[in-house]
Amino acid sequence: MNRDKACALLHFADEAAAARRLADATGMQSLAVERHRFPDAELKLTLPVSSEGALPENLVVYRSLDRPNDKLVELLLLARHARRQGVRRLVLVAPYLAYMRQDIAFHPGEIVSQTIVGGFLAELFDAVITVDPHLHRIERLDQAIPLEHAIALSGAPRLAELVAEKRPAALLLGPDEEARQWVAQAAAVTGGDFGVCRKVRHGDRDVSIQLPELSLAGRQVVLMDDVASSGHTVARATEALLAAGAASVDLALTHALFADDALAVIRSAGVGEVWSTDCIAHQSNAIAMAPVLAEALEGLW
Repeated sequence: MNRDKACALLHFADEAAAARRLADATGMQSLAVERHRFPDAELKLTLPVSSEGALPENLVVYRSLDRPNDKLVELLLLARHARRQGVRRLVLVAPYLAYMRQDIAFHPGEIVSQTIVGGFLAELFDAVITVDPHLHRIERLDQAIPLEHAIALSGAPRLAELVAEKRPAALLLGPDEEARQWVAQAAAVTGGDFGVCRKVRHGDRDVSIQLPELSLAGRQVVLMDDVASSGHTVARATEALLAAGAASVDLALTHALFADDALAVIRSAGVGEVWSTDCIAHQSNAIAMAPVLAEALEGLW
């Protein structure tokens, strides 16, 4: 980070801990945005300005986009106001990036949100940094967010270091084929075995799992994925693994999205430990992504 340039990191109260870890890692000042919701659900934001009402010429906005709808409005208000106040460079650090899954229309009339939300962010910010975005049918983040600096990082290597410490002999397993990229990255760090299951989705909460042809009896298994939302994929995979003789099943994931009762669902299926990065604030957070995010920010100034 170029310390000669005036720069600060803005964050919201619900993400203060992770944002301050990133500020500490970069040497930036960490400033909180005040957020007020009116009775009619409209939002009022107040930025932390100097006594003269000024903002630094370079701003990093830390906002993970889980439960995204209000947050997208926050980014619109914040970014437009910051530009009007003379901010020259705006960088968004969104460790979780919403609406990336909707990348194709399966039925007439369906809106493909990936490029629409990506274009919205590109209009507001000069750079976007995220972690393990769900890029199923595209190869690069800049195909969804048309910016020179659309940076996709991965939490898999950091999670792999934790798995190697906690379960050194574990079999790393992806709950579906899309998880292969993260499991392969992690296995390259741990040096252990890995494989992927095959998932057939029958609905948002109805899936069936086919296990890979690997020796599972007596093995410690760590399921690894980018995100857990409803928890049903992890639950069905866990039940199948335990039925096949696995000694234990733990879960390591980048994004602990865990909608509604998802954590209870996977616990009842037999999952032991749950380890996640702090990309989404959750009780399972075991890995801080600040060092990785800070390194990505270094090249932007």
